[in-house]
Amino acid sequence: MSDNTATSGIEPLSGPDATATGHSPTTGLPGPTSAALGATGTDRYSVLHSLLSDRYTCRAFRPDPVPRESIERVLHLAQRTPSWCNTQPWQLSITDDPAATDRFRKALLDHMNGTAPDSDLPFPAAYNGVYRDRRRECGGALYEAVGVVRGDHEGSMRQMLRNFELFDAPHVAILTTEADLGVYGAVDCGLYLTSFLLAAQSLGIATAPQAALATYSPFLHEYFGIPEHRQIIAGVSFGYPDSDHAVNGFHTSRADLGDVVTWHTN
Repeated sequence: MSDNTATSGIEPLSGPDATATGHSPTTGLPGPTSAALGATGTDRYSVLHSLLSDRYTCRAFRPDPVPRESIERVLHLAQRTPSWCNTQPWQLSITDDPAATDRFRKALLDHMNGTAPDSDLPFPAAYNGVYRDRRRECGGALYEAVGVVRGDHEGSMRQMLRNFELFDAPHVAILTTEADLGVYGAVDCGLYLTSFLLAAQSLGIATAPQAALATYSPFLHEYFGIPEHRQIIAGVSFGYPDSDHAVNGFHTSRADLGDVVTWHTN
């Protein structure tokens, strides 16, 4: 991931062919031209491969804020996400500066004391089989990266609470969907979330998508003034990564194609 320390101006597209920029015909914002992306499909594939491969969930951020102009570039690009019947069900509540984020962080941590979790959408009922194995592998590698050994319940709890400290990020976005659109509205918001993460990655902005924040949905509704007909999907903490922190050396693995694809032929 690019370690972009810019605090003003527009950051360039990161990637192997980031040599020229133009203006998007749909947003009017500076964006990559065909020259920047490369003339062939292979070059474009390489850019997307780089963004997907280099992106990771950042769990330690630097305090310097992301310029509003850069955040808006992310949002304009994510807005190109497809959705069922073009309903575009996503909406975001975003803390614009570190002071606003700090106020929210403190209020959330205060609220958690003595308050039971309560989410708008149901969380997984169980992790069985390969899903349990992948979850354990992820958790084990994360705890190893931060020096938490098996049986260290205090250390495990401390790392869990980092979710609600937003990993010290200077910004957080709360993503919601329209309740009447049901599960497919939430699916569309999942597509939007991926677009947001990749757009941020292209500008050197680190992200941490967090379903954990949705476990206190009633508080989020009240704090951000989110109406009841909107359902909390997840939060995204974002900013510039603390590349020296050991936790950011932890990256998850991916299953082989043979584990997820079934080919059907004549």
